[in-house]
Amino acid sequence: MIDLRALAIIDQIQKQFAGYIGSTALGYYPIAGQSAFFVEIAPGIEINSITNVVLKRTNVKPGAMVVERTFGMLEVHGDSPAEVREAADAVLEHLGLEEYDRMKPKLLASETIDRIDAHMTQIVNRFRAASMVLEDDTLYVLEMTPAGYAGYAANEAEKAADVRLIHLTVFGASGKVYLAGERSNVLAAKEAAESALASLEGRASS
Repeated sequence: MIDLRALAIIDQIQKQFAGYIGSTALGYYPIAGQSAFFVEIAPGIEINSITNVVLKRTNVKPGAMVVERTFGMLEVHGDSPAEVREAADAVLEHLGLEEYDRMKPKLLASETIDRIDAHMTQIVNRFRAASMVLEDDTLYVLEMTPAGYAGYAANEAEKAADVRLIHLTVFGASGKVYLAGERSNVLAAKEAAESALASLEGRASS
């Protein structure tokens, strides 16, 4: 049995999100304006066969593939939203599942820190993989499961508000999003990210 943990389609990749994938992944890098598709499954090793099916049947490029013992994650992207939708449908057909068979995102943590301390900015910047958080920024941290939804949440947040993407984790036990900027913009990004996750239908997360 293959467990469909996460499945999310991004209609339009935002600039910072595209840059993040390009700077951290080992696949074909996306550009802003393209569409993308994230899928996460268990066991992780099965992501290899899923990737093979998607690339043979559709005209998309793989941006990232992560194979862990427990979970596997794949991101693909393309110029046409229809092509990306076709990739998602190919995965569902291969698994014999429907889109509603995915897990619904579950928020594990959500916190907003105003006027972040200078020393804390240095700690966060040590592990970040995108922009830097600055002293007196408002920092927003979101954690959810399955991890495969983190990219979708980050992209929706960037689409809604003028914030900086600091760090993103899209695989593993949980997904994490770090955003920073002016307080009003961060709050708007927070609302967009959490509303987007809440709008995804699926079965309850275990």
